[in-house]
Amino acid sequence: MTKRHSADPAQDFHGAGAPHADTLVQRAKSEPLDDGGLRTSQILDDALTLDPRHHEAQVLQERLHQMFVPRWHFPMLADSARNRAYAEAIAAKVRPGDVVLDIGCGAGLTAMLAARAGAKHVYTCEQQPLIAQAATRVIADNGLSDRITVIPKWSHDIAVGTDIPERADVVISEIVDTVLLGEGALATLTHAMSALAKPGARTVPEWGALKAQLVESSGLLDQWRPQESEGFDLSAFHRFARVAQLTPGEFAACGLRPLGPAAELFQFDFTKPDLTPARTATDLMCAAAGTVHAVLVSFEMQLAPGIRVSNGMDSGGHWGRTAFLLDQAQTATPGDRLAVTAQHDTSHLSVAANGPLIPAGEAAAATVWLNPAWRLRPPLREGGDRSAPPPAAWRPADAAGAGHQGQPCH
Repeated sequence: MTKRHSADPAQDFHGAGAPHADTLVQRAKSEPLDDGGLRTSQILDDALTLDPRHHEAQVLQERLHQMFVPRWHFPMLADSARNRAYAEAIAAKVRPGDVVLDIGCGAGLTAMLAARAGAKHVYTCEQQPLIAQAATRVIADNGLSDRITVIPKWSHDIAVGTDIPERADVVISEIVDTVLLGEGALATLTHAMSALAKPGARTVPEWGALKAQLVESSGLLDQWRPQESEGFDLSAFHRFARVAQLTPGEFAACGLRPLGPAAELFQFDFTKPDLTPARTATDLMCAAAGTVHAVLVSFEMQLAPGIRVSNGMDSGGHWGRTAFLLDQAQTATPGDRLAVTAQHDTSHLSVAANGPLIPAGEAAAATVWLNPAWRLRPPLREGGDRSAPPPAAWRPADAAGAGHQGQPCH
């Protein structure tokens, strides 16, 4: 069979619709992105409708999507354990007739779960226009457009009486990173609970806690602090690798081994969020002999009583992990402790190891808080229940005095 070629080689490469598609691609390249990429996306869609094989249109569209739609959305949506936990928690919290505010729409999954649970109406906000547009289509495809409204705004820009008719009975969110704080959850929820929710509104999640433990992992150092390559000493470069952000695949490949139990650093009440920075000093215990390479920080969230999610050592799912590397690896025996100081400003976390390992039997570190109004929350007792808010004596004395700052909903 003879392969046919047109007189125009460019038309063979691009397709019959190439002349018009080329014009649209040039227009897309000059379009400003101040609308979050909506116009550019539509122009590229039109170009690819004319010529589905148009190389430059495909490349530009993928670049646009990677710019405005974070890649973690996809493994998150595929995380069946996380999705099941949220489905069960939302079913337990949402009652027929409730008005629900869902912060961070994404693909619309949690909003649809709230509608399925019996909400009168769900208002879900998403600050990224391309994501909000796609969520609107997902919700329509599932026949829920009459019960879910997508608000393409940051949550702190929502006005009661304009964007939502009344305050919410339930506030749902999943705006946390590997150490809970990085997506502005505390600031966002402080505003939402005070300005957009009814007094005593229910929340999913209810609380979150940050924990730390000592770990051994030569693979972690091999990946983040290679000593040499081709005979050259690279150690002077190691100061740039103090905090290792691990994807689930990297976490599995590094083979982290826990050397002791996880100790709680901070707990956050999402029903009454607070914007007070805090600092704590504590000792992390070694229960096994080994080499301490890093302090692994993980979180646990209670979505509803008895329903929790975590990114701890034994947890699967889409969440990554954060490891704070020691400047020098230290050999540990059972009973040794490492003094660490953890601090947060409600948006970022830092952890520092304070000196060498403390041999078994020496005095433990004292706990210190930056704000004297704070008190250490009680540890989770074995077999105990921390589903209720902590007693007033354990809470900050003046949570109402915390300031507010706007943060995007995700």
